[in-house]
Amino acid sequence: MFFTLYKIVALLALPSNLLFLLCVAGAALMATRFKRAGRRMVISSLVLLAIAGFSPIGGVLAHMLESRFPPWDPTRGPPNGIVVLGGAILPVLSRDYGEPVVGRDAGRVLAIAKLARVFPDARIVYSSGDASLFANETAEAAVLAPLLDSFGIQRTRVVLESRSRNTVENAVFTKELVKPKPGERWLLVTSAQHIPRAVGCFRRIGFPVEAYPVAWRTRLRGSLMPGAVFGGGLTQFDFATHEWIGLIAYRLMGWTSELLPGPGPAPGL
Repeated sequence: MFFTLYKIVALLALPSNLLFLLCVAGAALMATRFKRAGRRMVISSLVLLAIAGFSPIGGVLAHMLESRFPPWDPTRGPPNGIVVLGGAILPVLSRDYGEPVVGRDAGRVLAIAKLARVFPDARIVYSSGDASLFANETAEAAVLAPLLDSFGIQRTRVVLESRSRNTVENAVFTKELVKPKPGERWLLVTSAQHIPRAVGCFRRIGFPVEAYPVAWRTRLRGSLMPGAVFGGGLTQFDFATHEWIGLIAYRLMGWTSELLPGPGPAPGL
């Protein structure tokens, strides 16, 4: 129940959804004696939508997250294990078309092909269950096997963790599965915007990991240029806002030990 409620609140909290609801509410008020207030709500929502879609705000918020951790440094030597978080494969479309369909976070699964080849002795875990609103779809980990075949990786090389529905469960269930030993080095592979929250969750339960960000969506140096495509800018603003809301919510719920984890050791570790 809590998971479903959290997902609904997170969905409604997206700027595009909030502003759309504001516009609808304003239009409804325009048919009542509060016509002036309704008109203001409609105009305000449209102006804010334009700002969210065309201004660089979304890119700035995204870049603040993506630049938090640098690309992983391979000179430190081979890791003992690699944890790849799901979110790249689209289970419903994969089931419909009979083959894996990946989304904009495809860099997460592509990293498996690269790291499995470069570090043949490292243990690999793919952590992703059914994160759908009502938990009535296919676990993402169950759709990974055909991709491993196309990469030329034996299916037994990758251990599947298919119970987790969110980032904190990724951390908890993966730790239960692999039982990391003191002194082992584990990489955590996920999208660059998601890395701070993911690292925070793993640190919170005493599973030290090294960030391996992938799937960047902003330039290395960032940019203050306004966007040229409204839909693309609004999507970027939604994704960045979702991640910032997630960081705040996870901190309030005690699922991370710091608001914005960084490359240094977490407090108390």
